[in-house]
Amino acid sequence: MAGVWVFAETVDGVPKPVVLELLTKARALGDAAAIALGPGASKSAATLGQYGAQKVYIHEDPAFRDVLATPAVDLLARLVEKEQPDLVIFGMTYEGRDVASRLSARLGTALIANATDVTKRDGGWAIVSPMFGGSLLVTTVPKTKGPTLVLIRPKAVAAEPAGSAGAPDVQTLTDPVQTSKPVARVLRRETEKASGPKLEDATIIVSGGRGLGAPENFKMLDELAAELGAAVGASRAVVDAGWKPYSFQIGQTGKTVKPTVYIALGISGAMQHTVGMKGARTIIAINKDPEAPIFKLADLGVVGDVHKIVPQLIQEVRSRKGK
Repeated sequence: MAGVWVFAETVDGVPKPVVLELLTKARALGDAAAIALGPGASKSAATLGQYGAQKVYIHEDPAFRDVLATPAVDLLARLVEKEQPDLVIFGMTYEGRDVASRLSARLGTALIANATDVTKRDGGWAIVSPMFGGSLLVTTVPKTKGPTLVLIRPKAVAAEPAGSAGAPDVQTLTDPVQTSKPVARVLRRETEKASGPKLEDATIIVSGGRGLGAPENFKMLDELAAELGAAVGASRAVVDAGWKPYSFQIGQTGKTVKPTVYIALGISGAMQHTVGMKGARTIIAINKDPEAPIFKLADLGVVGDVHKIVPQLIQEVRSRKGK
C-alpha cells in the first residue's frame, strides 16, 4: 500500500486536533505514519496510534520547538529520501504551511495547499481545493516526482479513532539538529486568556459582523454566548476594523468551523466569511437587510435590528433556564 505520512504538530505532547483529522484521512489512503517533533512528542504516540498511525517517528530535541521550520524541514527531507513515502500531508496551520512550503522547495516536488480532500487516482493523487470562496472546487492531479505534499484545511475531515488500532511502531530518532546557521527563533510564547470553549471546538458559535455598529456592542454577544455555552467569533470586516483580534476571525483567511449551531449577528454573508462556516449543521442569521446573502445559507433567518432582538433573546434564554 501507499505510504502516507502525517506531520503531527503537538502541544506539550498532545496532538493538535487537525492532526487526528489528518490521520483519519491518511489511514484511508494507505499505510499511515506520523512524525512528531519537539519536547514531549513521545507522549503523543499512543493517541496517534489510536487514530491510525502504524508507525510514529519521534525526535524530542528542543530545537524543534524553539527554531522555526528549519530543523523540521532538514529532518523531514532526510526521512523522505530514506523511506520514500508517496504522500505527506500537513494541517493548514502556521507551522504546517511554513514547513510544507520549505520542504517542497527542498525536494522539488508538488505542494497543493488549502485542500479539503485527497483521493487515489491512476496510481497517484487527486486533491480537491476550493476556489473563489468555495464557489468552485478544483481537482489537481500532480505529475511531478513524489512524494506529493498536501496542506489540508482544518475541519475538512471528521476525526475518528481507528476501529482496531494497535500500538504503533515508535521509532525514536537521534539525528543531530543543526542550529548554527542563521535561523528564525521563537523568543517568547504567550498563552491567550479565554473563557468558554475554543472557537474551533465549540458546538455553538455566536458570531458578529460590522452590522453590530461598534466594538462595544460585542458585549451582548459575550452575554448570549455565556448563556448558551458558546464561543464568540467574528467576520473579517470586524477584525480588520480592530474590534476583535485575528484569533476570532472565521472565514477563508481565518478559521474554519463546523458547529452544531452557528448564530450570525449583523453579518452580511460575504463569500469570504461563509466558506469558513457553511459546514455548520444549523445556521441562524439576524440582519436588518432582507437581501443579505447570509439568508441564502440560513436555516432560520430573522430580518430585524440585532440591537433589539439579541437582548430579548438573552432574556428568553435566561427565563427558560430559570434565571
